[in-house]
Amino acid sequence: MNNKVLVSVLFLAALGLAGCASDGSKPGEEGADAAGAGRDGARGKALLSKRTVYFEFDSSALDGESRAIVEAHAAHLAANAKIKLSLEGHADERGTREYNLGLGERRAQTVERVMRALGVGADRVKTVSYGEEKPAAPGHDE
Repeated sequence: MNNKVLVSVLFLAALGLAGCASDGSKPGEEGADAAGAGRDGARGKALLSKRTVYFEFDSSALDGESRAIVEAHAAHLAANAKIKLSLEGHADERGTREYNLGLGERRAQTVERVMRALGVGADRVKTVSYGEEKPAAPGHDE
């Protein structure tokens, strides 16, 4: 059974992040061969299409796949300075209301810290926690 809990760090961009494409290239990769560049570009686009990252139960630490998603969005945002976004933290119904609001906030702030470290300005990112009050995914099990 999967113990991952959804935190919809929904990358809600004020200026249309959903419609923007990225070639997935990273700084310093200008000399990549055509096959490698295409593979990286496809991976970048696939990561940008994901708007939700998951955390382990009772955790605010990003796993490898979630970190890759956040890094792809941060690179896109760093290259598009006019885009602003809201990061929404969620938790499931286990725990108290207050605890879950705090957990959702810690999760959203984790994503924000990674984005800021990768060049996204603090003035472009807003975090909000919905805790268990506005679940990102329906369901009452793990």
